[in-house]
Amino acid sequence: MFSQLNLQVDMATKWIFWVVIVGVLFGLASTQDFNAIITKKPEAVYNHTAALILVKFASAAYTDDQAALQAWTCHRCGGLIQGFQLSEVIVDVPNSLQAIVGIAENLPAIVVAFRGTQETSFQNWLADLYFTQLDFNYPSVKDAMVHHGFYSAYHNTTLQPHIVAAVQSLLQQRNGFSVMVTGHSMGGALASFCALDLVVNYNIQDVQVVTFGQPRIGNPIFASFYDSSVPKTIRMTHGHDIIPHLPPYYTILEERTYHHVAREVWIYTVDFGILTYETTRVCDETGEDPTCSRSVFGDSISDHLMYLGTVLRTEHSSDSGWWLSERQYNSL
Repeated sequence: MFSQLNLQVDMATKWIFWVVIVGVLFGLASTQDFNAIITKKPEAVYNHTAALILVKFASAAYTDDQAALQAWTCHRCGGLIQGFQLSEVIVDVPNSLQAIVGIAENLPAIVVAFRGTQETSFQNWLADLYFTQLDFNYPSVKDAMVHHGFYSAYHNTTLQPHIVAAVQSLLQQRNGFSVMVTGHSMGGALASFCALDLVVNYNIQDVQVVTFGQPRIGNPIFASFYDSSVPKTIRMTHGHDIIPHLPPYYTILEERTYHHVAREVWIYTVDFGILTYETTRVCDETGEDPTCSRSVFGDSISDHLMYLGTVLRTEHSSDSGWWLSERQYNSL
């Protein structure tokens, strides 16, 4: 009887031993997983309130009235961005570029907003986007190719030095503030290059980006480098907006094709009988989620000019100035 009892005790001891071993191993695995989570780079989290504020800045950047813009009394300078403390308006007249920099206490952040494409050059710019090639090696990143025109519009004009100086000065005044960079259309492309510049070349840590209807700006290698450098990026698209579909994305060309940076948030329409409403979808981390804006044909300019209920174009322009005729569109 005692031998049978000893056998049972021995078996129980072995069972407890293996339970402890498995528990320790599981604990180590769990610790490793937890450490992996807390050391992982931050990711973009879509904040709808912040997007509603930043789209107003992207719209205000289109203001032509310099006096009203400098005084922050322009038609688009009220509402959610009324209390903005404008620091500088940077204008590059030869290249028709404009950006604003200042402090938004309600975010709280230093905001940089770029003006988008002017109405007078939109049709030529749109046609060029269909055929433009990856024509510039991004500095210090092997095999990273970008659109030379977008790169130069930020780096090789008066915008870059004035924006960097303004941001650095404001960060000294508001220690701990993040930097939020925004823009619409071509302004979105410039915003992306600006954010990357601030992080990589000036070691500014908390840089966040929200763009609206921006085109592709580089190849997959560049997009990967950008995503790892500026992970807090939201790239908003709207319905059938034509511009996010350009320059074209060709999967068969691999590293020789344009590729969007992440993370896309797609605004699209849901129909319930006679009722329709707009909603948003946070897309995957690839930048080219086939279930988001790539799931529809990009053929709308009106979708490009309106984001989150805000008009994004110069104040004096009219809808008719932006429309391509069917013949013009089919000839692109």
